[in-house]
Order: sequence, then structure tokens, then C-alpha cells
Amino acid sequence: MIIKARLLVTAVIFSAFTAQAEVVGSVDTVFKVFGPDHKIIVEAFDDPDVKNVTCYISRAKTGGIKGGLGLAEDTADAAISCQQVGPVTLSDNIAQGKAEGEVVFKKRTSLVFKKLQVVRFYDQKRHALVYLSYSDKVVEGSPKNALSAVPIMPWKE
Repeated sequence: MIIKARLLVTAVIFSAFTAQAEVVGSVDTVFKVFGPDHKIIVEAFDDPDVKNVTCYISRAKTGGIKGGLGLAEDTADAAISCQQVGPVTLSDNIAQGKAEGEVVFKKRTSLVFKKLQVVRFYDQKRHALVYLSYSDKVVEGSPKNALSAVPIMPWKE
């Protein structure tokens, strides 16, 4: 019981430091008689540390009875596209660059052990932000991933 409480507190604290996504839309992929259909969901989130960069993620959402109850495990399939939507300002910690990247988005894709993450890297040589989306599990992750890059350029109105 104490371990579950600690995991919940950790998840709440960590989620406060990553971006929150809003659903843009979805399409059904498989009809389910009982429970919601399987879907592909498109979500958008703004990079919490970079003003005027928005990322769009499409991901699989498992339906059926287990999916409707939140007990299903979603597949590791996801795609990402990030865009500059205004003048970009980099914070000092991003300009320094981190080889391991920084998690900017995290979404649970199973009841406990699996999550979809987006990690941002700063490519200082090419003056670009690189966003990597992937799915991981506590025991075994997936090599499936998607990548998007945003060149940091002067904004033209």
C-alpha cells in the first residue's frame, strides 16, 4: 500500500513538470461491440521550456472493455511532428544542451508500467530542437520511435 502511494505521489509530482496534451481529434480503427472502439488519437502539447514550439503526437488507444476501464495496454505505435508557431526563445539550460535530452512530455499507456515519452535534444551545431517519441516499460521497452526536428530560425510575420 505504501509503495502504491509513493508511486502515485511521484507520478503527480513528475507530471507537473512535463507538458499536458490536449486532444485535437481521433479516428476509429477497429469497431468493438462492447466498450469503446480502438482509435488513433491526435494530441497537441506546447514545449514547456521553449516558447512557441508545439508538438503533435498521434498514438494508438486500445478500446474494448479493458480499454474502457483503463486496464488495457496501448501499443508502442506513435508518430510526432513539431512546429515553430512563433518567435522561439531558448532558456539558458537548453542552450547548454544535454546529451541525454530532457523529457518534455509523458503519457501513461497502461495501468502501471508503460508510458509514451517525448524527449527534447538541442543540436547546437545545426541550431535545431530535436524531439524523440518512444514507449518504454519498467522491464522492457520498445525500439519503435519517431523523430521531429524544429530549426530555430528568425520568425517572419
